[in-house]
Amino acid sequence: MFSRSLAVLGTAALSLITSLAFTPSAHAAVTPQQKLAALSNFSQPTAASASAWRSAWQNQGAWADYAFDWSTDLCSSSPDQPLGFDFRMPCRRHDFGYRNYKAVSQFPANKARIDNAFYFDMKQVCAGYSGVPKATCDGLAWTYYQAVKQFGNLNVTDEQIRRVQRDAERKALSDA
Repeated sequence: MFSRSLAVLGTAALSLITSLAFTPSAHAAVTPQQKLAALSNFSQPTAASASAWRSAWQNQGAWADYAFDWSTDLCSSSPDQPLGFDFRMPCRRHDFGYRNYKAVSQFPANKARIDNAFYFDMKQVCAGYSGVPKATCDGLAWTYYQAVKQFGNLNVTDEQIRRVQRDAERKALSDA
């Protein structure tokens, strides 16, 4: 019983310390190191990072001292919801990473990680599907990821989307 109480207390303390480390103070100026630490925390290809970013995105005012750029054009010139798969949130976090790392002149060193986080986020969207829809979603996620990885922006054509859909359908038929 005592060790369980210590474990719960330890977990609560660690959670509080982590929260304080990345939650802005209303009275203290944010240092460049603090801003970079928060950016790093928000741009990892992990569920914890995506959750932390989403929480901050939903409460942007609490992060005002960081002067983050929260603007987005969603999936740029590519569809935000290709074939009904909703990639808007992954595109928002991707824009956040690109815009804010560029603003602190740290973009080239962080681009690959931001792109990997984008792919992670899209795969999380696809995880909600099964069968042919999942294969189609995964193919689209891969196509969107390759576009940003290779070109640094998102420009997926309707033909690329149709090709992914056809390929997934063909594979499903051949597997049946």
